[in-house]
Amino acid sequence: MKLYFDQLNSRLQGTLAPVYLVSGEEPFQKDEASMAIRQQAITQGYTEREVYHVDKTFDWDQLNASADSLSLFAEKKLIDLRLSSGKFGDSGRKALVAYCERPPEDTILLITMGKMEKAQMSTKWFKSVDKIAAVLQVWPVEAAQMPGWITKRMQHRGMQPTADAAVMLAERLEGNLLAADQELEKLRLLCGEGAVDADQVAEAVSDSARFDVFALVDAALLGNNRRVIRILHGLKGEGIEPTLVLWALSREIRSMANMAWELSHGHNLDQVLRQYRIWDKRKPPVTAALKRHNTRRWQGFLYQAAEVERIIKGRATGVIWDELVQLSLKVAGINLIRKISA
Repeated sequence: MKLYFDQLNSRLQGTLAPVYLVSGEEPFQKDEASMAIRQQAITQGYTEREVYHVDKTFDWDQLNASADSLSLFAEKKLIDLRLSSGKFGDSGRKALVAYCERPPEDTILLITMGKMEKAQMSTKWFKSVDKIAAVLQVWPVEAAQMPGWITKRMQHRGMQPTADAAVMLAERLEGNLLAADQELEKLRLLCGEGAVDADQVAEAVSDSARFDVFALVDAALLGNNRRVIRILHGLKGEGIEPTLVLWALSREIRSMANMAWELSHGHNLDQVLRQYRIWDKRKPPVTAALKRHNTRRWQGFLYQAAEVERIIKGRATGVIWDELVQLSLKVAGINLIRKISA
């Protein structure tokens, strides 16, 4: 039985399946799904748990031995079988087929593994599991889905974010669900429950170095060269990795280059800002930067960002923080004749 992540909690309220299979490469949601299954199993009396980490040396006879043995401490138990991937030997495949053909009473088997390839879903072992199991495949949350994901997580905590607040957080927490969830919990503690707007989000995260790199980006877009240098100096002093700073700059420059190209081909500014989901508070810096530089300059900044990356990786010579200063100030509209240190 195929199961979707959003359906999991409601499906766990009834009779539990004899087998659960959770697969995927997104660790936060995979761990959250596994924890929900374990917690509900405990609620329904499966108080004993046996954990097996499967590697090349794992003895699959342990699975069937566990299934056949009576619990010494509880009437019901959960077998927690953890695999690194969906690829394992013949003995493992046979053991899973045998287990699923004769699943023991009062026992739940929870299988967690990495991403499954399409070909694996046509194998005998998977078909045997699929007949009796709830199968949940976890997928990464795409950038376009992040505002909705964040909104749901905030609502679950009693917060009601505005659209701008959700987009702001999504831009800054893209791709890292664990970091996002931690920031949302911090936001709840700082702002409390109820309505939350973009200004509250900006104020709440103003002391976070992760968000300071985005303050740097906005300062550069606005052409505030003094603030650019001050923020870079602070980031360097706090020991922030140059890679994080370059990531934020490159990400913004790439977006600006795309927007500039759209404008150069006759698209309306308001339409472009909506297309690229620029929330109201960011429209002034983005608009100012689009007026300052054309597509060719933004593309040139991308080439310079690529050169800074080469320096960070040791493939070219240069002083990393000086290069970041130069790149940031060029975005701000200042061309340096010589390098200055942050």
